[in-house]
Amino acid sequence: MIDGYCERLTATFWAEPVNALSNLAFLVAAALAALHLRRTGRRPPPDLVLLVAILTAIGVGSFLFHTLATRWAALADTLPIGVFMLVYLVVFTHRFAGVGRRLAWLAAPAFLAFAAVVAPAARGGPVPGLYLPALLGLAGLTAFLAARRDPAWRTFGLVTSLFVVSLTFRQLDGPLCPSWPLGTHFAWHLCNATVLYLLLRAAIRRYDLRVAAAR
Repeated sequence: MIDGYCERLTATFWAEPVNALSNLAFLVAAALAALHLRRTGRRPPPDLVLLVAILTAIGVGSFLFHTLATRWAALADTLPIGVFMLVYLVVFTHRFAGVGRRLAWLAAPAFLAFAAVVAPAARGGPVPGLYLPALLGLAGLTAFLAARRDPAWRTFGLVTSLFVVSLTFRQLDGPLCPSWPLGTHFAWHLCNATVLYLLLRAAIRRYDLRVAAAR
């Protein structure tokens, strides 16, 4: 059993009920994004459908981890998050930066190389190694859009700020445990679900705008 959160006191399935059930936020976010795609009235593009599917997998994987607390469940928790980051970066490169579909996929290995350099430097710091590249990446995307005077920079700026709040809740789970036994990890889930929804909604909106401009 992996016992890494304040709420878990035993090895039972429902030892983390709030942490487990708060993952419903990811499923709600995925459902809302799917609804937005459906409202476009067109056949949704595969890249955006893939992001909705990955967002669903994040909720399911995290639920499994916070109920089963096993090594394979931990992989089911973290792997979809990493995949979402890589796929979204490819989608951003294509839909916001205007790079061709094939060349846009180069953004994924480029980010992996960036993460391989940045993540080790985060050890012992306030931001976990897995998420520091994500935070810096979001800040970079925001700066890129702002430099191009793209109105979407405001959404990405909001997302970046919210991700900082989300990371704060994640890091406070252990330190606040003696005075707040419930922990704060559930708030990490709620904030992250909002972050991912806003990112996906921005990509869907960009798709809508491009299709409308092509008419």
